[in-house]
Amino acid sequence: MKTRFTVTLSMLAGAALGAGAIHGLHAQAKPPVYLITEIDVSNQDAYMKEYAPRATAAIKEAGGRYLVQGGKTQAFDGAPPAGRVVITVWDGAEKIQAWRTSAAFKELLPLRDKYAKFRSFSVEGLPQ
Repeated sequence: MKTRFTVTLSMLAGAALGAGAIHGLHAQAKPPVYLITEIDVSNQDAYMKEYAPRATAAIKEAGGRYLVQGGKTQAFDGAPPAGRVVITVWDGAEKIQAWRTSAAFKELLPLRDKYAKFRSFSVEGLPQ
């Protein structure tokens, strides 16, 4: 009986310690950062052929993950964006900055400016 009590108490203590450690690790995790981009495309065919595939590859290579890539929008308050909306999630603002200063991003700027106008901003999300 004494052995069962000791084993049960040890298991409960281990579970509590493990739960505390996991909670501490989650509390240290950095929140994701979302990059929201509104795109007013002037030449849809050229944009989709020349710019979009290369930009998608560059963003993925830099660590960004797409959540929205030009889906249908619906306004609730005010006017909806005039063009495409793209939302990517990043592990931190420094990752976005690194991508925006990368050679791949700079190489795409002439195509980007030729086929569309962009408005971008980032928002820090809640810790996961």
